[in-house]
Amino acid sequence: MVEPGVSTALAARVARLEGCEVKAGEPLAPHTSVRAGGAAEALVRPRSPDALVALLRLVREEGVPFTVLGGGANTLVGDGGVPGVTVRVPGDLFPEQVDVGPEEGRLTLGTGSAIVRLVNLMRANGLVGAEFLAGIPGTLGGAVAMNAGTKNGECFRVVEAIEVATADGVGWLSKAQVPHEYRHASLPEGGVVTRVRFALRKGDVVASKAAMDADLGYRKRTQPLSQPNFGSVFTNPPGDFAGRLIELVSLKGHTLGRAQVSTLHANWIVNLGGAAARDVLGLITLMQQRVREATGVDMKPEVKRVGVFLP
Repeated sequence: MVEPGVSTALAARVARLEGCEVKAGEPLAPHTSVRAGGAAEALVRPRSPDALVALLRLVREEGVPFTVLGGGANTLVGDGGVPGVTVRVPGDLFPEQVDVGPEEGRLTLGTGSAIVRLVNLMRANGLVGAEFLAGIPGTLGGAVAMNAGTKNGECFRVVEAIEVATADGVGWLSKAQVPHEYRHASLPEGGVVTRVRFALRKGDVVASKAAMDADLGYRKRTQPLSQPNFGSVFTNPPGDFAGRLIELVSLKGHTLGRAQVSTLHANWIVNLGGAAARDVLGLITLMQQRVREATGVDMKPEVKRVGVFLP
């Protein structure tokens, strides 16, 4: 549980670092797409790469709990808040780099940038290849960490390299150096991804836009995009769909507190307004339990849980 006095003391220590903006006891619900959960003991925005490294050094030396919060699109914050330092990498921490040749291009963006920025930059430079990321909420950092994607592709298909900051400095890793799989990437422990380089190709931008528009239209018809949510709750089991299994056990539309299994797509949970994290987590647990009892399938959540969850 985040205590106000403790929050203030930690924030004061972090504030002594040059180039760090810090807020003590900052509510995190507005910083997540599902709009639920408690406060950060200290929410920190580094204003330079050096400031981020200094922050990571302080965290390591003092043994302070450390959490990275991107756009909050796949994150559930506990009602008891998040102890220690919660860092958000600003979208403008690094300048964008565009390198386009006759047949291909490389776009390098900071991980605090919204995913839509990559899509817009791709189109503006006559590039194609990342259409499947269009419409996915959150930041590029979250997209990398979750290897985000759709049935049409995943983030690491177009990633060439990532830059990582640690307490010892900043350096690049090639895609081959970052183990990744369906909806997960094994990032360096204690590190923060700061930039991503994407390798794309020149192509038909008109056809690319048409494909993205068609995909977005389908998502608007089949997903509750107008309500607070964190996208898909579970990864699809091999050869099946999580939404189908949840419908099979009659949980579509089921409500707990102010959280609801979406009536539009059973693999989504929506906040009806004022939902507590315990309600959301209760639904996740119930969905797993019912599906396991009925089918024997153990569903794996895509949602990242951070902080203290109260009973």
